[in-house]
This record gives sequence, C-alpha cells and structure tokens, in this order.
Amino acid sequence: MFSQTVFRQDFSAALEQELARKNITIRELAERAGIPPATIYKITSGGRDPRFSTVKAIVVALEPRDEGFIGVIAAKFLLDEFGKTYTVGGREIQIRGYAAHTMDECIVAAVRAEKDGAAGIICAPILSSIIERIVDIPVVIVKPKNETFYEAFETIARRV
Repeated sequence: MFSQTVFRQDFSAALEQELARKNITIRELAERAGIPPATIYKITSGGRDPRFSTVKAIVVALEPRDEGFIGVIAAKFLLDEFGKTYTVGGREIQIRGYAAHTMDECIVAAVRAEKDGAAGIICAPILSSIIERIVDIPVVIVKPKNETFYEAFETIARRV
C-alpha cells in the first residue's frame, strides 16, 4: 500500500514505484489528484519536497476510499437480512456489514469501518458509548421495538 511504503523509503522513490506498479503515468496521476503535472515531475526527480496537501492529494488519488457507506456492526445472521443499498432523501447509501460476536470484535469492527471510510456506524445500544469514544464518525444505535422484546419474552417463557 502506497501510504505505508512512503514512510519506509524516500517519497519520490515510493511514488515512482507505485506509478510503475499501477501502470499510471505522471499525467494520469496529476489529473486524478488535481495537481499540475510539473509539480509531480519535480517531486519524482527529487527537485522538490511536496507539501502535506500535495502528499494527501496523491495518496487519495492512488488509494481511493469507498466513502459514503454506513457501517453496521452486528452478528452475522442479522447482517444477512440487510440489503446492500438504501435510498434516503433521494440519495443511494451503501451499507457495509461488520460481523462481530464479542465486545472486542465490535471495537475492532468499528475501527475497521472508520478506516475503510464509513460515513457513520450503526450498532447496538450497549456498544455505542464505547464506540463513540474510539471513532470520529457519527454512531447511531438500533433500538429494538417492543414487539421484539415480547416475542423474546414469549419464547423464553415457553422454555422455562
């Protein structure tokens, strides 16, 4: 991954290596990143140290993130019931499920969802206060309806 390689070697060398690996020309990168080609030529020749905003634009162009989706943290069997996209206010929003069965797995799933580019996370109420302290994206809880509790109560009452 380019963003990790950059810290192990010289930026210009890492950039040239990534361009070759992805078979992208400097002109193509410049267009994707919104940077003048001359700037990238100077960086790859070692004649210029890039500004942070330039590095960020290059990384985003080389490693586009799947942004705009909503991460749902739940047990696998619940995730299987969800669709992959929902339309809200005329916008199509993608849903990406993160299966978790323990508190530790839920925390890891939240971090992974944020790292993957989630716009927000939906989770169980018991998790929300923990996850809100860990991630910098909105967290919303799923509140079960009363009928769900009544069904569970009836099921367990028949078993005891």
